[in-house]
Amino acid sequence: MKKTLLFVVIFGLFILAAKSQENLASNNQLFNFGWKFKLGDDLNAQLNDFDDSNWRTLDLPHDWSIEGNVKFKNPSGNDGGYFPVGIGWYRKSFHIAASQKDVNTTVYFEGVYMNSEVYINGKSLGIYPYGYTSFSYDLTPYLVYGKINTIVVKVDNSKQKNSRWYTGSGIYRNVWLISKHNISVPKWGIGIKTENISAKVATVRLNTTIENKNSSSAEVLVKTTIFDTAGTLIAKSQQRLETSKLDKKSLETVMTVKNPKLWSPDNPSLYIARVEVLKGKQLLDRVDTRFGIRSVTFTSKNGLILNGKTIKLNGGNVHHDNGSLGAAAYDRAEIRKAELLKAAGFNAVRSSHNPPSTKFLEACDSIGLFVIDESFDGWRSKKTDYDYAMYFDQWAKKDVQAMVLRDRNHPSIILWSIGNEIIERKEPRAVTTAKMLRDAIREIDKTRPVVSAMTTWDNDWEIFDSLMAQHDVAGYNYQLHRAPKDHERVPERIIVQTESYPRDAFANWKLVNDHPYIIGDFVWTAMDYLGESGIGRWYYTGEVTGEHYDRDLFPWHGAYCGDIDLTGSRKPISYYRDLLYNKGPKLHLAVREPNPEPLHIHETLWSVWPTWDSWTWNGFEGKELAVEVYSSYPKVRLYLNGSAVGEKFTGENEKFMATFHVSYVAGELKAVALDQTNKEVEVRILNTASKPTQIRLKADRNHIKATGIDLSYITAEIIDGQGTVCPAEMDRISFEIEGPGLLVGIDNANLKDTELYKGSSRKVWKGRALGIVRGLPQTGNIQVKVKYPGIPEAKIVLTNM
Repeated sequence: MKKTLLFVVIFGLFILAAKSQENLASNNQLFNFGWKFKLGDDLNAQLNDFDDSNWRTLDLPHDWSIEGNVKFKNPSGNDGGYFPVGIGWYRKSFHIAASQKDVNTTVYFEGVYMNSEVYINGKSLGIYPYGYTSFSYDLTPYLVYGKINTIVVKVDNSKQKNSRWYTGSGIYRNVWLISKHNISVPKWGIGIKTENISAKVATVRLNTTIENKNSSSAEVLVKTTIFDTAGTLIAKSQQRLETSKLDKKSLETVMTVKNPKLWSPDNPSLYIARVEVLKGKQLLDRVDTRFGIRSVTFTSKNGLILNGKTIKLNGGNVHHDNGSLGAAAYDRAEIRKAELLKAAGFNAVRSSHNPPSTKFLEACDSIGLFVIDESFDGWRSKKTDYDYAMYFDQWAKKDVQAMVLRDRNHPSIILWSIGNEIIERKEPRAVTTAKMLRDAIREIDKTRPVVSAMTTWDNDWEIFDSLMAQHDVAGYNYQLHRAPKDHERVPERIIVQTESYPRDAFANWKLVNDHPYIIGDFVWTAMDYLGESGIGRWYYTGEVTGEHYDRDLFPWHGAYCGDIDLTGSRKPISYYRDLLYNKGPKLHLAVREPNPEPLHIHETLWSVWPTWDSWTWNGFEGKELAVEVYSSYPKVRLYLNGSAVGEKFTGENEKFMATFHVSYVAGELKAVALDQTNKEVEVRILNTASKPTQIRLKADRNHIKATGIDLSYITAEIIDGQGTVCPAEMDRISFEIEGPGLLVGIDNANLKDTELYKGSSRKVWKGRALGIVRGLPQTGNIQVKVKYPGIPEAKIVLTNM
């Protein structure tokens, strides 16, 4: 314990020292706080002397769509989850000291959806159409030093529909004000490659860009140092560089790391490369870049080889929204998303269908998740009236290269994706477009393969061979059954299933497991998301039939095809998929929802049968229920109220699943795993809930940082006296906050509940709800009170420090 504490202290001091020294050279200021906002257009809002005193004051990240009512007539429609859109304006005033005259100042936006136009002191700096690319503007020529300056951002998400899923609206990711000397490393100016990797040594090759914005040339000293995350010096180098006036120069640095700690999902070891630029004794710039050392190869013979070992991808697709936060990419929300994926057994994620946030990629680096980093949903042929096809010719190369420049040093990223289900895939121009995008990526990074996701639901499949040949890896959406025949025809093809139906988990695992040229499967989807409304729904006799693309399915306003729901809870299918791909003892017990006779349950293509971790089925007494047991053990035994129901095998021939048909009686349902000797070795129990007596509160973090952007997720469960969740409870639950915190989201995972996600109360669903608390930038205790009718209120205290 003492050694652990000492390590934490030393590491903390190392980071603190690094930050302190970094501030000597440059200043990266989080620019999220104190913005003014107005929803609606205003022709004069960009003017410097505009009166915004009656505008709303808020902090970023911000998504105005999630704040509005879900309504059938909202123009975002079923694709966008029926949320409001429109035009919004942001304004922020800030002071620039007179001493900053010789400093270069830029504003860096991690993401604005969409068609953003940025003004500084009334001057337009440009329009950026794509809502998922990070971008920056040089403010230096337009700043007034020693006085107040005003930055204004117009965000136009009014042209609908422009996406096939919920996008959110506004400045939904972090904003930074970056001050640097005129000779410095520009944003994204360091590229790191690792090569010649063995257990004893690895080569680290850095390409560093030095920009000189002065009107005269200058010689600088570039020091490069590598540390591990404990702060231990690993390698160092220094080189002199003659910079030219108003120009950029690249410098290659080759360094050796002895006995490297290799990055992998099981051991995500990281290093820090520090680049310092000095002129004489003056430190002009310092940039720290995290990276990992790992060897990745792809072949049709051996599949995906990581650090000399074959690995299969248990992947999931993830959209960018954060449930009740909408698109707002709070750092903690992005980290939690990665943590939930890892805990559910995934080792890979595809960022469908756009580049994710930087914080999400950093989290994947830290906890060990592979990433397919994807650029676009489509190319030149539109899928919705106002989507990216409008901008493709002018912006596609810029945007795909911006993705690669920003993300190239993340060890988690193993594939670049250039598109998804391209409409023009049967046309010759698709081949030339794929080559253009692939070559644009290779101009910056030749170390990672290029992929895109292909599909068709007709017989035209072999005609895609020429298009697939422009990729290093072929992505199949829902077509993995074609892989064995394709391998006979094109034996050198490496295949990954980039999307699959949730219900096909076993069949896809079998194909991946049995064929080395298939490197993995990515289910649609790993997590529920807003928009694409009703894609994973089930429905009852008499309700509207069909798939989500056939007609509006309001009040559905999101998908229900995720292994993980919007509150972060795992569904039974999640435990089953985890069992297939991850070794070790695993056992799970769930119950299929019975048909409500004389009605029947109907499934859609992306649904699985509604199955619940519950043995509370009031009204079904004496009726037969299907009980599913997922197990990696040879056999399982089922008990009801102490009496044996039966025993079944659960090996691969049984698809690691046993189904028992049980006449429902309230009480205890128990599944027991049996080993090779028939010994009972593991147990799972479901109890029937009785009358609710209390609220159980669980915070994912009881201590948060008083940064103004940190979050705690609080799950509220309505339970009986024995601690069993009462799934029939659906009354209104309310959250009250006292102290330096705000309730920023409330959810229940019910994607047919159209109540506001930004209220203080909501109906529980299946006995559960979720509240998200944001700490304010003041220290102190945050007390959260939760109330539910008929039972005592519950409290939980968070420390905001």
